[in-house]
Amino acid sequence: MDTIRVTIEGGSSGEVPKGTSVGEAAARLAPELAREALIARSNGDLIDLNRPLESDAKIALLTARDAEVLPIFRHSAAHLMAAAVMELFPDVKLGVGPPIDTGFFYEFQRETPFTPADLEQIEAKMRELSEADLPNVRRLVPKEEALRLYRESGQPFKCELVEEKAREPIVSLYSTGKFVDFCRGPHVPSTGRIRAFKVMSVAGAYWKGEESQPQMQRVYAACFPTQAELDEYLHLLEEARRRDHRKLGPELGLFTIEEDAGPGLIFWHPKGGLVRKLMEDWLRDELLRRGYDLVFTPHVMRLHLWETSGHANFYRENMFAPMEVEDAPYQLKPMNCPGHILIYRSRLRSYRELPMRLAELGTVYRYERSGVLHGLLRVRGFTQDDAHIFCTPGQIESEVEACVDFAKATLATFGFEKFKIELSVRDPAHPENYAGTVEDWERAENALVSTLQRLGLPFARMEGEAVFYGPKIDVKLIDAIGRPWQLTTVQFDFNLPQRFGLEYVGEDGARHQPLMVHRALWGSVERFFGILIEHYAGAFPLWLAPVQARVIPVSAKALDYARQVRDRLRAAGLRGELDERDERLQAKIRDAQLEKVPYMLVVGPKEAQSGSVAVRHRVRGDLGPQPLDTLISDLARESAERRSGQETPEA
Repeated sequence: MDTIRVTIEGGSSGEVPKGTSVGEAAARLAPELAREALIARSNGDLIDLNRPLESDAKIALLTARDAEVLPIFRHSAAHLMAAAVMELFPDVKLGVGPPIDTGFFYEFQRETPFTPADLEQIEAKMRELSEADLPNVRRLVPKEEALRLYRESGQPFKCELVEEKAREPIVSLYSTGKFVDFCRGPHVPSTGRIRAFKVMSVAGAYWKGEESQPQMQRVYAACFPTQAELDEYLHLLEEARRRDHRKLGPELGLFTIEEDAGPGLIFWHPKGGLVRKLMEDWLRDELLRRGYDLVFTPHVMRLHLWETSGHANFYRENMFAPMEVEDAPYQLKPMNCPGHILIYRSRLRSYRELPMRLAELGTVYRYERSGVLHGLLRVRGFTQDDAHIFCTPGQIESEVEACVDFAKATLATFGFEKFKIELSVRDPAHPENYAGTVEDWERAENALVSTLQRLGLPFARMEGEAVFYGPKIDVKLIDAIGRPWQLTTVQFDFNLPQRFGLEYVGEDGARHQPLMVHRALWGSVERFFGILIEHYAGAFPLWLAPVQARVIPVSAKALDYARQVRDRLRAAGLRGELDERDERLQAKIRDAQLEKVPYMLVVGPKEAQSGSVAVRHRVRGDLGPQPLDTLISDLARESAERRSGQETPEA
């Protein structure tokens, strides 16, 4: 019998019969490693454990802990779903089933929509097939045989994929029970390895993502290597639902989106408007303290301005249609930058005036398809906390450092302790895709790198992720439940200064082109407000809470004193409110809890006589009686210090 030598990385080496599978060789030579193995690597290629070995080989066994295995694991789970659907609904037409960040989806075409009951059936059948521990079997067949198989079984989308993607005369097919898929692989050995999954939802999608193509039903599932990981993910999903700003916003009287007005347009209600004012007051004060000038620019300007900037060409699909005014086309602004450029260009500048930092809370309008609108996070009208810095080359590093410092101060003030930084740079292999000279790019990228290194901030370098007009720093905050959110951007621009012919007179008396930096801290007021709602689950820290303290009289006999307490709070600059309803005390406390009011001040005849209040906190509960003067002093200090500890009440 012919034998071959197999070496298992981290295990042993030995002779096995030719044709032995990778998994069988691993079980013989490295049984401890083989128990957890899902995939193998041989000669740099990822292969199935079921793959027969025909020659000497060095094998590395990979488990779910290896980064390259998780997408394969989830794609194998997609095959498991397709196998289950084919058994339950044999007339479906099969699409594709790729892995995604938290699991996978598979696309099907079916005359009737999948119902929640259907999804439960699919998950139950998947568990049945998992228990059956069906092998994932690979076989190589001629391309024409694969096409014949799919034609005879009535699978037009699979025929299309084979025609498009099969470059060789021989193609690989994988069988899972009765299900056969055209797939490169590799896959985990069998369905029994896939245990921790949950079918989540179904959504409509076009084949290949193109509106001209047939409509598919995309069934989503969560999938993880272990049940503990799946349980943690489902818990985070439930927590995210509890914190959903689209639910909390209207419940807490912060904002609504009104159908009569149209999708993607935000109506700020009194409480939300008050929180917005507090946010903007802090930002404007901080802008002035840091040397910015506040400006205001029109909401609509001549279209030719956007033609000069280039937006009319490369950003047209995200702009609303122009409007005719006195035979000239005007445009709702999608960006603030051209307006700030016109302010800079209104007269010739001297190097002594630089850096010039222009900041605006400027409302812009962008056309977004209704399918991508999402509460406050993706809208059609929003206010950017925009700033544009015009400076000399020698000022770049100090300006970037100041922007990063401003970003860190913003995160800390609003209660975000964790963040990560990405540096998006050009692809040097394709200089034709970028505005500006190579020297411009090298100077800009080196300035960003130098600044981040000097500040001791770790960052991920994102090659080829820069937009065409310059490199950028992105700061992504991490919220209370570990989700990253894109926030601050510090963006170089070589494009607009050149397009608008910006100049300054240098120390040498000659004219030079300034460098321009776009800088946003929140991204937009709306987006950041939505993130804040979810971060705090609507329970804002005292300094941001629209109602800081609610006075609750135990009976009508205490109303006069309750009004005095409310007035004392307001005189001290605190946002006090009185609940004068003829309701039971416990109902008033419950309602204040539901409205996430930080402090409830219960007063009765005893408190009126002693000049005190019985204090209750939304999280810490009953804090006992306190002298009114002491409490007001403590609340005023807590609010002034902008404490932002995570005190999130349970739902």
